[in-house]
Amino acid sequence: MFNIVNRARQSIAKRRHYNRLVAEVDSFSSRDLADMRADRSEMLYQIHKQIYG
Repeated sequence: MFNIVNRARQSIAKRRHYNRLVAEVDSFSSRDLADMRADRSEMLYQIHKQIYG
């Protein structure tokens, strides 16, 4: 039982972290992304890969 609760807490923490990072990327304007020479979809892909493996 304890293991299930632990896994649920870890999953919730990962989701919160993921949502925070996605919100940050979404807040960048196209100009911000151009200045950083970044691609929004690539950044979101890397965030997902970093958090969920």
